[in-house]
Amino acid sequence: MEKLLINTRGIVLHKVKYSESSLIVKIFTEELGLQSYIVKGISSKKGKFKPSYFQPMTLLDLVVYNKPNKSLQTIKELKISHPYQSLSTFIEKQTVLIFLNEILYKIIRHENVDKSLFQWVYQVIIWFDLQKEKSLNFHLFFLIQLTKFLGFYPKIPVTNKLNQIFDLQGGVFLSSPPFHPYYIDKKETLYFLELININLTNIIDYRITPIQRKKLLDILITYYQLHIPDLGKIKSLEILRIISSSP
Repeated sequence: MEKLLINTRGIVLHKVKYSESSLIVKIFTEELGLQSYIVKGISSKKGKFKPSYFQPMTLLDLVVYNKPNKSLQTIKELKISHPYQSLSTFIEKQTVLIFLNEILYKIIRHENVDKSLFQWVYQVIIWFDLQKEKSLNFHLFFLIQLTKFLGFYPKIPVTNKLNQIFDLQGGVFLSSPPFHPYYIDKKETLYFLELININLTNIIDYRITPIQRKKLLDILITYYQLHIPDLGKIKSLEILRIISSSP
């Protein structure tokens, strides 16, 4: 079957050394979903592509060969579509990016095309990069908004009653505790509701204490683990918790 030549944007999610001079790179593409590409001659001076092109979460414009039913595809041309500015200089933002990369790599496991998810991730990562401030709550915003695409976005109550309790397992707000331990109390639920109502226009002004930030992160990780049972351990989580404790 003849190979097709496809133009697409992509987000690098993972790379692994294949040989002394080759990489296998997993890229979440706009047009083809998650794809694996073999990149040869990566360590050669005459190599077509630089190793820096394949750092996790790099945003690319690609021209790729795509052969149906083939596990490893090849890249004809590529360029970085958005060279990072603050994400390449601020350790706090780099830590957040590493964490978000690990989350995306764990949940995007198939070749199904999801342009809405791709476009949202692509746009909010650029937004995050262009912000001059640290945006210490961005990862919380990202995690809660990502659930819209994953199918377990919290069912918003009709009225934000002060006596609401959020059921992490059911993804719903209740007036009394459920018959299982996976829920958060009324005070934590208030913070959780505030987070749900945050968007890109007001996230910079969203102010919470380091303790609240850490607690919300732990709640969201539990929420993800309940709804994605094979999520496993998040290796970058401990470092992010340290960064999140910043005032």
